[in-house]
Amino acid sequence: MQNLIKALEIDAKGDWDTAHRIVQQYNSPEACWIHAYLHRKEGDLANAGYWYSRANKKIPSHSLEEEWKEIREFLEI
Repeated sequence: MQNLIKALEIDAKGDWDTAHRIVQQYNSPEACWIHAYLHRKEGDLANAGYWYSRANKKIPSHSLEEEWKEIREFLEI
């Protein structure tokens, strides 16, 4: 989980590429969710949709900022 949290923190600092490289290494539902979020942020909704389905989630209607917080809080549990 620490590496997934690290990926989110790196993304928050503006380094999408490094965050993406980190999550690509994992196949857990949590990693797939972050992967989906990153592609949604990138604007690649088709790819994001694929990763949301792998995470058993729907593409959210709320903001990227809200989703980032939601993922971060989930990872802290």
